[in-house]
Amino acid sequence: MTTPTTFDPLAPPTLEHFVHLQVDVATPIVLGEGPQGLRRVVPILGGQAQGQGWKARILAGGSDFQIFRSQTMSELDARYALETDAGDLIYVQNHAVRAAPAEVMASLMRGEPVDPAQIYFRCTPSFETASKSLGWINERLFLGVGVREPQQVIIRVFTVL
Repeated sequence: MTTPTTFDPLAPPTLEHFVHLQVDVATPIVLGEGPQGLRRVVPILGGQAQGQGWKARILAGGSDFQIFRSQTMSELDARYALETDAGDLIYVQNHAVRAAPAEVMASLMRGEPVDPAQIYFRCTPSFETASKSLGWINERLFLGVGVREPQQVIIRVFTVL
């Protein structure tokens, strides 16, 4: 006789903390207004990552490619690499949406500090690694929340369970 299971495959997913990122960024390079919106590239200078039982540094050389679709909304596509204290390399690609009232977004674009409570900053990062111990991250979905400071982006990433 089999025991019925209470597992509901359509239950809302839960989240578990995966990593806290502090990404150091340079002054944005403004490419100008094109047919899709204002484009900017923000060089990534480095930073730190702290996960559950592991630490990493963010390697210099990545970039955040931004397009401002309107005065109140931008789409971000950041690509960079992490190197864990154990020497494992992780490729990160992070898609994000940032939205705020026009005056708040204008302050943010000028590099001024803004109240994070006034900005909707959500992301869907993906991680790729050849590491055996971290290989499970190749097979998971992640969600994140972020805060943009003048010289840094702070992101908390959660595994979707």
